[in-house]
Amino acid sequence: MDTPHLEALLANSWPPPAWADVSVLVAVSGGADSVALLRGLSALKRGGEGRLVVAHFNHQLRGGESDADERFVGRLADQLGLRFESGRLEPAELDACSEGIEEAARNLRYRFLTDAAERIGARYVVCAHTADDQIETILHRIVRGTGIAGLAGIPRCRQLSPAVTVIRPLLNVRRSEVLEYLAFLGQPYRDDRSNSDRRFTRNRIRRDLLPHLAEHYNPAVAEALLRLGRLAAEAQEVVDGLVRRLVADGVVAASDDGLLVVRSRVADQPDYLVRELLMHAWQAKGWPMQSMGFDEWNRLLQMVRNDPRSGATALLKRTFPGPIQAECLTEGLHLRPQAGSEADRQPEASQ
Repeated sequence: MDTPHLEALLANSWPPPAWADVSVLVAVSGGADSVALLRGLSALKRGGEGRLVVAHFNHQLRGGESDADERFVGRLADQLGLRFESGRLEPAELDACSEGIEEAARNLRYRFLTDAAERIGARYVVCAHTADDQIETILHRIVRGTGIAGLAGIPRCRQLSPAVTVIRPLLNVRRSEVLEYLAFLGQPYRDDRSNSDRRFTRNRIRRDLLPHLAEHYNPAVAEALLRLGRLAAEAQEVVDGLVRRLVADGVVAASDDGLLVVRSRVADQPDYLVRELLMHAWQAKGWPMQSMGFDEWNRLLQMVRNDPRSGATALLKRTFPGPIQAECLTEGLHLRPQAGSEADRQPEASQ
C-alpha cells in the first residue's frame, strides 16, 4: 500500500535515519496536529536503537477537560506501546510569573519538555506546529508590530538546552492534510473548545481576519504569508551572521556578571545591527525579554551612541525590565542585573 500523504511529507521533512538511533520526546496535547504527528512518527519508526516517548503537559486551565486530555494521550501512548511522561501546571507557578497567562503557560510547558527530555536522555523534542500555525503567527505579529525576525515566524528548530533541540517537522503541512490523515487512520483526537473562543486574538485571526483577507483582498493570502516568512528567515540568517561577528568583537564580559558594549567597536555600524547586537547579548545572558519592546531597544541604542562626555545626562543611566541597570561609561554601555533581581539569579541561556 502507498505511504499515506502526511507520512511521506513528514519523512521528507525529517528523514527517519536522522532520528531513528536517538530518543525523541513527542509533545502531544491530544489535539489533531499532535496526534497526527505521533501517529506519523510511530509509523515511520521501523528500526534503530532510539525510542519515541510521549509527553503531555496538563495546563489545568479547563478543569475536567484538561484532565480528560491527559487521560486520552496516556491511553494513546499505551496503545502504541510507548512510554508516557506527564506534567502539570500548578496555580502557584502562574502566580509567580510576571508574563500573561498564555505566555507563562507556554514557558512552563517548554520547561517541562526540556526537563523531561534531559531526564530520559532525549536528543529531540518534537512539536506539531503546522503551516497554518505559521500563517497565523506571522499575521498576528504583523498586526501587533514586529521586525524581520518576527516576520520569520516559528523557527523549524531551536536549542532548548545544550543537550536538547526542539524540532517542528510539520511546518510545511496544512491542517487540512492533518485531518485527512486522521480520517484515513480512523484516529480520534481531542477538540479544545477554547480554540473557538473569539475573546482570544489568535482565534479571531484564524476565524475572522484570514477568511476576510482571502475573500476580499487576496485568495492566496496564506501562501503569501508563508512566502514572506521564508524570505524574512533568509534575511534574518544574514543579519544573525553579521551580529555574531559584531558581538564577538564589540561585547565584553564584565566582572559583575554584566557586559559592556564597546562604543568604538560599533560606532560605524547601522542602528539596526546595533539593536540586534543588544538583543542577542541580552538573550545570551538569559535576561527577561518579554517586556522589552522596540522603544526599550531603541533607548539602549541611544545610550550606546551617547558618550557621557557629550553632556547628554538624560541618557547616562536607566533601569530596564529584568530589572537590568544600563549605564553609559566612557568606554561604552555597561549592562548588569540589579542585585537580588530575577535576572541576577538566572543562569545564562545557551546561544
